[in-house]
Amino acid sequence: MFFVRGAGVHKDRLASFEAALRSAGIEKCNLVYVSSIFPPKCKIISTSAGVKSLKAGQITFCVMARNDTNEPNRLISAAIGLGVPNDPDHHGYLSEHHAFGETAKTSGEYAEDLAATMLATTIGISFDPNSAWDERKKHYKACDYKFLTRNFCQSSEGNKNGLWTTVLAAAVFVM
Repeated sequence: MFFVRGAGVHKDRLASFEAALRSAGIEKCNLVYVSSIFPPKCKIISTSAGVKSLKAGQITFCVMARNDTNEPNRLISAAIGLGVPNDPDHHGYLSEHHAFGETAKTSGEYAEDLAATMLATTIGISFDPNSAWDERKKHYKACDYKFLTRNFCQSSEGNKNGLWTTVLAAAVFVM
């Protein structure tokens, strides 16, 4: 699996999405959206290696977050969060988050928190979901549960002339 992000602008909404796919390097694939499970023993490869492995027209599974606007200067974001346990035989989680008015940092951290929360609940870590991510991270460490979390986010401001602006972030599976 690998991660991509992209942004596009065009007068047509669909063409703006196509431009974002091109920016991300996955425009030549027939994308099939899947739910949020990071498979056991799945390896993360570099974006460049992943994109090079794709062939035009291939069916490609992905978890995608996408957002668009034609409102001038409106801040939009799309983020993928990842939570992977240390045990490679256990599945992890991917999360999608798309927002208006959030910076890439805020949106990315939210998606990462969501994936970590889903993973934590499957491995039996109890916590207060209303507590801050930093508090939960300390709790995970105190319980000796260690897992990898990260996020991939694209944000942009809506085109100042009202053209469609699209952002996307995706986890792309290579079979």
